[in-house]
Amino acid sequence: MTDSLFQAENAFTGPLIERLKRHPKRIVFPEPDDLRVLRVAEQLASREISVPILLGDRDALHRRAGEEGISLDMVGIINPETSVELPRFATMFEKMERYRKMSVTHPEEVMKKPDYFAAMMVQYGNADGIVGGNSVYPEAFFRPLFHMIKPQHHCPAAASCMAVVDEKNALLGENGILFFADCAIIPSPTVEELAMIAVESGRVATTLLGRRARVAMLSYSTRGSAKTLGTEHVLAAMELARQRARQEVVDIEIDGEFQVDVALRPESAERKGVHSLVAGKADVLVFPDLNSGNLASKLFVLGAQPEEYGQLLLGLSRPAAQVSRVASAETILGVAVAVGVEAIKFRELLADEHAD
Repeated sequence: MTDSLFQAENAFTGPLIERLKRHPKRIVFPEPDDLRVLRVAEQLASREISVPILLGDRDALHRRAGEEGISLDMVGIINPETSVELPRFATMFEKMERYRKMSVTHPEEVMKKPDYFAAMMVQYGNADGIVGGNSVYPEAFFRPLFHMIKPQHHCPAAASCMAVVDEKNALLGENGILFFADCAIIPSPTVEELAMIAVESGRVATTLLGRRARVAMLSYSTRGSAKTLGTEHVLAAMELARQRARQEVVDIEIDGEFQVDVALRPESAERKGVHSLVAGKADVLVFPDLNSGNLASKLFVLGAQPEEYGQLLLGLSRPAAQVSRVASAETILGVAVAVGVEAIKFRELLADEHAD
């Protein structure tokens, strides 16, 4: 196969690929019976970008790949049903359920399900990150992740962010890269949850951009131009997010509440008298609720047709991402690379914790 997937490298994925090549990570794909995933796995392995792991029947996957001229010679394949890890994972799962004061009759049958097996692999260090959702509904992919992977101790809930990339669009941050959060998970975030979304999406953006991210908290109001319960909610979340970022030593800038034009257009910020390190040059847009975030992101994608990479999950103790069932192979590749780079940062944080 040619390197056609890599013709789509851009200001976002190109630097990430180079970083990941220096520190390859193990990325597990629980839904590999998909030509897009097989092609991505081949590219990741053959270009020595990361170590892809497919969950399924080895013979069936090799047969499917061979029919399409795809080589899986350097790709890891594990069948959960016959894995030597199955008994250990089943025992761990049973202990987890007992801790939650729940019972499970057939833990091995649960662990044979690829999504659950993949989540357990990531939680216990058999893989560094997980990418899935390409052939199931989002809820079916999220459920085992939220059940098996521990949340970060400082996060009240899990959320998500997505990156959109259009290098020709001057409105999109530096180099045409912008992050949207949360567009997939929390319908009506509390002040604490909205603050978490701001800090964690800023943390992810900083990791993937390789510099301090600028986070804008969005509303239909700018700096008190309207005062309602909704705008006060965003303002309170912004203040809490700043406090959390200082406490957790997260090197990001957070400001708001801003209308979206103030967040993205320097001339709008200037005309409305907003002087800020974030206004007019935001890298991350934090929406006040799921309705606004999901609708805005889909309208933007349909209108501007950028490359999109998401959903990158926030608030979990291990890197994970859900891709759309209609995602292109290029998108899945970009998401896998982003998850791999996140895994590098996770490893560094774990090493620092152990050193302390």
